Amino acid sequence: MTRFPIISSKEIVKALRAAGFENAPKRGKGSHIAMMKRDHDRTRLVIIPDRKNIPRGTLRAILDQAGLTREELQNLLKI
Repeated sequence: MTRFPIISSKEIVKALRAAGFENAPKRGKGSHIAMMKRDHDRTRLVIIPDRKNIPRGTLRAILDQAGLTREELQNLLKI
């Protein structure tokens, strides 16, 4: 099993946009980016820290929030 890559928040936002996420309505001030996606019966909210390098554990948590697998993220990053 390969390790998660260390990527920036900008790359994560780009991948999530390609997966159908959009900016969440204004959620206050801070150093995090909120994105959301409405599916048929649920809304997914993903919170991303605005950092140059996202730690692997945080990336894992972001993928869980987004409902994406590691392979799906890798495919989205190739866009």
